[in-house]
Amino acid sequence: MKGQFNQVGSILKLILRRDRLRISLWVLGFWVVTILTAVAFEDLYPTDSDRQEIAVTMENPAITALIGKGYGLDNYTEGAMMAHQMLAFTLLFVAVMSVLLVIRHTRSEEEEGRVELIRALPTGRLANLAATIVVMVITYFVLAILIGFSLFALGIDSMDLNGSLLYGIAMGVTGIFFAATTALCAQLSETSRGAIGLSFLIVGVSYLIRAVGDVSNETLSWLSPFGWVLASEVYVNNYWWTIGLTLVVSLVILFFAFYLNSIRDLGAGFLPTRGGKRHASAFTKNQLGLTIRLQKTSIISWAVVLFVFGATYGSVLGDTDTYFAEIEMMKEVMAIQDGIPMSLQFVTMVSSIMAVLSTIPVIMSLNKLKKEEKRNRTEQVLATAMSRIKFLGSYLITSLLVSLIMLGSSAVGLALAGAQTMDEETASFMELMNAVMVYLPAVWLMVGVAAVFIGLGRLNGVTYAYLGFVFVVIYFGGVLQFSDTVKNLSPFEHIPAIPVDDFQFWILFSLTIIAVVLMMIGLVFYRRRDIKG
Repeated sequence: MKGQFNQVGSILKLILRRDRLRISLWVLGFWVVTILTAVAFEDLYPTDSDRQEIAVTMENPAITALIGKGYGLDNYTEGAMMAHQMLAFTLLFVAVMSVLLVIRHTRSEEEEGRVELIRALPTGRLANLAATIVVMVITYFVLAILIGFSLFALGIDSMDLNGSLLYGIAMGVTGIFFAATTALCAQLSETSRGAIGLSFLIVGVSYLIRAVGDVSNETLSWLSPFGWVLASEVYVNNYWWTIGLTLVVSLVILFFAFYLNSIRDLGAGFLPTRGGKRHASAFTKNQLGLTIRLQKTSIISWAVVLFVFGATYGSVLGDTDTYFAEIEMMKEVMAIQDGIPMSLQFVTMVSSIMAVLSTIPVIMSLNKLKKEEKRNRTEQVLATAMSRIKFLGSYLITSLLVSLIMLGSSAVGLALAGAQTMDEETASFMELMNAVMVYLPAVWLMVGVAAVFIGLGRLNGVTYAYLGFVFVVIYFGGVLQFSDTVKNLSPFEHIPAIPVDDFQFWILFSLTIIAVVLMMIGLVFYRRRDIKG
């Protein structure tokens, strides 16, 4: 067994060297959002009566499905509020981080031939996987300690050291669990795309099981790792044994992942792969059709996920007035306008969140071009009569089509569920649809930004960083009380809030023109630069 892990340390150093910036940005992002939110909660809800008012809304089944079962509601302290309202969503993004980083250093490295080169040296068969897991453990240990001591250092009465460390360790343990499941998926699927899809399916199903269980059957929640970690009831009861349970299951999953890695052939997977067609269809014989065909599975998966998210948010709309109307703090956070039903104003907030979430697969669709370039496939295509403008243009058209599909899926989910819970006089099906679809120009502008960095051939991560900033402005803007100057940096803030605001053609037209200009700039840059520049 010792030989199986030979040179783990060397590979560990290499991974840390390659991903030092990427990992640091992830950890820094979690730290900043967590600390700023804790401070904002203390300022927004300074008194017990303020916190008890907001505690009433947490009994809404739809909200329970979104953020977890309420606890400590009879004495809703700052700590209980922070853990209850923030931990579930934070754990979800921690899981995403695990999936992306583990696949990057396991199955993706194997696909690109780097693992074969490493295996040609005196390294163990399990060294690469072991080094990846060790990096993830180190990362989550640092994240847990940083978050725990930082929350305690804020000096908030209800955030003691025990609860603060449990909050941070809950994040770390969740990351380790999904790193383990992703490592297992990397052995089952023979492609990085399949491994990512399977891993995200596990994340999504786990969150959905937790949501259904918290609303209808508490026993069902114990089938989900999110349910285990949230059952720790941070800052209220501080149950550490649920963390131990999650760690034990993680170790079991890791054992199977290492075992499968030790017996499988390099480049192979345990799940059967369906064979391709003998002859290409007419649709895939042109660049645009081929681009869409290669992204078909990802497009369908994201569309289903966004439809479910839209329907989940839509199910909240009918109870908005009942739960929020008399709560002054909610009016402050949501910037409630007098004379307009709160349900409609809640629709505008939900629509903006759905629009930002829908932008993620759109940007991913365009950035697949960069991945093709890294794998040296672009050169083979451009060596034919295919021009660079047409090649990048096919990806731009695909991303624009994806934007219609993603926004449409989330809009239909929101409208279908919302129309069942709201009076038609308050908001019709089409009004709920338009509330989401009106964000198309803002999504197209984000495509334009991504196209510019594709054209430059570097700094592609800036697009995701900018999208993260947009999400923080929309999701936490009211809580963190950003200034108008900061909010105006987000294109989504310029979109009229349908159905509360009037349709403003010139604003949407201006954003569309800016998006087109950015896409043209990206095409020009891409035409002039070196392919591997």
